[in-house]
Amino acid sequence: MVTKYDLFEYMYKKGGVFRPGRLAVVFRKSRIDYHGLYNILLNLKKLKLVNKSEHGFQVLRTQKNDLLYRLIRFCLKNDINYNELLDKNLAAFISRAFLKKRFTVKGFTINPRTFSKYVDILMRSGLLITISKKPLTATIPYNSFLRDLIAYFGQKVLVAKSGPDEYFDEIEKELKRFGHLRNINETGYQRLVRKYQMRFIHHSLSLEGNPITLPDTIMLLKNHITPPDYSVESVNEVQNYQKAISQMNEDAEEDKPIIKETILDYHALAMGHRPGIAGRIRNRAVVIRGNPDFKIAKASEIEPKLAVLLKRYNQFVSRKRSSLKRIIKFAAYFHNEFQHIHPFEDGNSRTARLITFHLLRTQNIPILDIPLGLLEEYLGSTKAAKSRDDDRLSQALQKIILYNLKTVNGKLSA
Repeated sequence: MVTKYDLFEYMYKKGGVFRPGRLAVVFRKSRIDYHGLYNILLNLKKLKLVNKSEHGFQVLRTQKNDLLYRLIRFCLKNDINYNELLDKNLAAFISRAFLKKRFTVKGFTINPRTFSKYVDILMRSGLLITISKKPLTATIPYNSFLRDLIAYFGQKVLVAKSGPDEYFDEIEKELKRFGHLRNINETGYQRLVRKYQMRFIHHSLSLEGNPITLPDTIMLLKNHITPPDYSVESVNEVQNYQKAISQMNEDAEEDKPIIKETILDYHALAMGHRPGIAGRIRNRAVVIRGNPDFKIAKASEIEPKLAVLLKRYNQFVSRKRSSLKRIIKFAAYFHNEFQHIHPFEDGNSRTARLITFHLLRTQNIPILDIPLGLLEEYLGSTKAAKSRDDDRLSQALQKIILYNLKTVNGKLSA
């Protein structure tokens, strides 16, 4: 069924004036549906999304309508059903949820079924973290997409501050459950690893500016069909990162330690589309685009600093047992220290994610992806940060890990 947002997106993207008959052909609607489509256009006019003249209907270019189009395009890029998310009542729900660190149905004057429906929509989109099921408790990470969504529908954007170390108890419970579920369904777990690998590739490379959408990423990697309208470099970047992740997955499963050659290998695979720098330690100064405050090592400091980092890594993994808190805090340090050493001319962040995932996976923590709703929080605690804050990254990692555990355990127990 064609919706008002479907028509708006197409008309905005194409530009120009449209008659209902032309749109009926585009959306393959028969003459029986013509009047329904015409009524949708009249509704768009009522909502001030389009204008009507004797020549037909045309999108009104306003600041608010531009925002709506950006919201829709974001959804399309990330394989989200915008017809579910673009709802004023859902926006009001998110606005209220932002005011709480964690929330239950008791905090809302809505039907419990509606509450569960909203939680399900946001969870499937990677925009909400379920903390517990009985009672259903959740948190919605703040990000600019949800901020713009609730602002579009005229809702206030106020956010509760989160404190440190808030999710360790929930993670511990889910880890015990994961250990049991994986033992009885290893095949199902490996299937999830392959599935979420493609999402992680998309999310990871979107942080680096790769334009390929999630649906096109899946088409490329799963169906081996090269999507049109992208540069060769963009396509190769996705394929090369898959090679690097596959190697990381294999190494983590075999419990291989991270050594200098491991890092060089991951980088060489991930950056194969740039053979001049792939797997090679830089010998010149570089600057972090968009964040001049991000301090990185001088070229002469890279080798000694990397040696110290790997020494501390070896000391950490040689421990017989580490607490969950210690593991996550070390992972935050390990990630940030590597990024600040910045051993390569380019591709440092994607490599930092690989070695951090490797570290956590060898500690029996199933981190498969950074969900969409946490990408900005993750980025803001790493290379987009004005100053280094390992505790902030530790807090982001807690949410990322809890989301992964909830997702994996839910799939394995279904």
